[in-house]
Amino acid sequence: MTRPLIGVTGYVEPASWATWRDVPAVLVPEAYVAAVTAAGGRAVVLPPDDLDAGVLRVLDGLLLAGGPDVDPARYGQVPAPRTDPRPARDAGELTLLTGALAADLPVLGVCRGMQLLVVAAGGTLHQHLPDVVGHDRHRPAPGVYGAHPVRFAPGSLAATVMAGIDRVNSYHHQAVADPGGLTVTGWSDDGVVEAVEDRHRPFLLGVQWHPEEEPDPRPISALVRAAARSRVEAGPG
Repeated sequence: MTRPLIGVTGYVEPASWATWRDVPAVLVPEAYVAAVTAAGGRAVVLPPDDLDAGVLRVLDGLLLAGGPDVDPARYGQVPAPRTDPRPARDAGELTLLTGALAADLPVLGVCRGMQLLVVAAGGTLHQHLPDVVGHDRHRPAPGVYGAHPVRFAPGSLAATVMAGIDRVNSYHHQAVADPGGLTVTGWSDDGVVEAVEDRHRPFLLGVQWHPEEEPDPRPISALVRAAARSRVEAGPG
């Protein structure tokens, strides 16, 4: 049986390899691909492209990856000094997300991806989390993950997926302020939103941490399982 195809949204950033230095490249951290593969899926990297969402016709699930900040203009604010937006990536990912929602495709948002889910649902973000919580524990140093306790709403999708897990990693300086039309179902010990979902959809989950960097990347495994179920239910064609 063909593995479920999971679209993973890509970065466009300067990159260096072999003899090339600071060349604009489409990329994702390999950990996303490895987690999808380990869960029984096949990862397809999707560069930013807002012309159409036709690629969704061949995908079974969508993973909105982490990365730089969502443009505050998307939620009615001006960029704060530490905000680092990527408007072209926002446009491409929102095109895919709109199409995925219309098709009821399983969707997982990771870190920035969760924040994009919230913005698409009419919510807002804290542009610099240390200004709100008074510490840097959620991003302790450049390239260094933090860790903190987490709790989930009983009976939620997040609680089901993360059963038995009470601590996650952390690398972000923005966070959910208002979840819009989504439901908050996970929190860190300082009250920062760690999970959102839409209980009216088969599988739409956002997580603030990076499951691809965890030994047990349960949210990604859950996405692949949901994509496999969706493919079976859709039937041939």
